[in-house]
Order: sequence, then structure tokens, then C-alpha cells
Amino acid sequence: MKLSSFKVLIPALALPMPAFAADLELNIEIPRINAAEYHRPYVAAWIEKADNTVASNLAVWYDVDMKNGEGTKWLKDMRQWWRRSGRSLSMPVDGVSGATRPVGQHALSFKGNSKPLAGLAPGNYTLVVEAAREVGGREMLSIPFQWPGKAQNLSAQGKTELGKVKVTVKP
Repeated sequence: MKLSSFKVLIPALALPMPAFAADLELNIEIPRINAAEYHRPYVAAWIEKADNTVASNLAVWYDVDMKNGEGTKWLKDMRQWWRRSGRSLSMPVDGVSGATRPVGQHALSFKGNSKPLAGLAPGNYTLVVEAAREVGGREMLSIPFQWPGKAQNLSAQGKTELGKVKVTVKP
């Protein structure tokens, strides 16, 4: 074999390899609330590291249609998300932020090599979902999970602003 053959192999070894092949599916239920004045909730979903710092923002649903970006004014009502991550973001965030959702089940799916998951090192994390509603309440659910780990189907049940939240990790 000639030396020139090795020149081709060496750069190929330096290419980044996908760290871990696992996907994450998230299902968030917005329950029907009987109220005289009902507003769709603002919802944030993110992944926290063991030290409670934000590893990745998965979704932020807010009133994106308000003129002059006034929908961002109430993002701080999702207090935990706002303190941990929200105040440092410039909204809208491509691939993360979107409009509020109606009553029902809302599924999100993330491939292991997608931006929200690509930087996750193996370890223990917590999925956090927080909802806040104008003239309503605020609720937060936390679901610990292992990344990438074995196949996991985990859930938590909300009481007021959130219904059932399910997370599935598929190795």
C-alpha cells in the first residue's frame, strides 16, 4: 500500500461520529377547562441536567400572532423555564417556539441526531413541562429519564393546566 492511501484514511477517522442513536417522543395533553374566560396556555418543555441547568429546550408555545411581538411579554409567567432558560433566549427560536395549542393531545418527535438531542451526553436527565394560562393557573411536571439508556415509556399526570405528559426514549 502506498503512503498516499493513508492520507485518505486519516481525515476520515477525524469525522465526528454520532454519539448515541436514540430518539425521544413527547406527548403533551392540554385538558379542557370549564372557565368563563378561557385562554390557551403558554407551554414550555425542556430537558434538565442533574444540576437543574437546561440541557436543551424542546418546545415553547406562546401567542406568536400578537402584533409587535407582545406575546413574548407573558413568557415570564412560566417562571421556572423563564429563570432557567427563557430570559436568555431571543424569541422566536427556530425549531423550538410556536403557537399555543388547543385542547387535546400534542405529539413531538425528536431524532437522536437532531439539534435538541445531539449534545446530550449519556446520563440522567429530567424532562420538564410547564404551563401557564392568562386568568388561570400554572403547573409544572417533571419526568426523570436516562439518556440514551434502554427503551423507556414514562409519564406524569397533571391536575389543572396539564393533562397526561408522556415521554418515550427509543434506543
